[in-house]
Amino acid sequence: MPEDNLRILEEIVLNYPREPWYGCRRLSKRLQKNGFKIGRDRVGKYMKLLGISAIYPKQKTTVGNASHKKYPYLLRETEIVKVNQVWSTDITYIKLRPGFCYLIAVIDWHSRFILDWRLSPTLDKEPCMECLQETLSKHPSPEVFNTDQGSQFTSNEFIEILLENGVEISMNGKGRSTDNAHIERFWRSLKCEEVYLKDYPNMKEAKYAIGEYINYYNSERLHQSLDYNTPEDIYFGRVLL
Repeated sequence: MPEDNLRILEEIVLNYPREPWYGCRRLSKRLQKNGFKIGRDRVGKYMKLLGISAIYPKQKTTVGNASHKKYPYLLRETEIVKVNQVWSTDITYIKLRPGFCYLIAVIDWHSRFILDWRLSPTLDKEPCMECLQETLSKHPSPEVFNTDQGSQFTSNEFIEILLENGVEISMNGKGRSTDNAHIERFWRSLKCEEVYLKDYPNMKEAKYAIGEYINYYNSERLHQSLDYNTPEDIYFGRVLL
């Protein structure tokens, strides 16, 4: 293979761990900015040769059920001033070498503390219910619990757990991911600082690595929005915002 082609292959290999979500179009632009004369089609051939592809979700994580009751969004004008005032949950995909699994997490809005989490091979409601029940068994019930309108969270069984614990229910407006911005920011941090840098061979390895990251996120990572304190410090009252 000509030396120029080898240099391009080396550049792709070096760039992929930094920006694994880049497809051949964006990667060709990156290579062009780095001085290589190469087009999208050629980059695509090299990516195929190397056995790499852009990381992106293959399946939606939010699928509604028209027969389920929907609740209004309660938090638009609410000032979040204390822990256990508002919790929320969501699901995101996690790339594995042979496919995907799904991560469910519950976050406290005031402290950004990840209260509990689960990995699941499916998008069923049962792991979401288990995560919610486990969280409620460990921590005082929140005043308000916010979710999107996915069928896992609007199911009668999931709703009943919240009602039995005296929790007000809030749901994002349809198509308004910003209504659950706190957990969306956590997903972004998790993926940029952990998931996109790794190649999990299976769910067991993903579970271990993500658990390590969440421990770091809660107890060591300094958050600008928390005046450079950790979620754990805020949640357990060691530091007051």
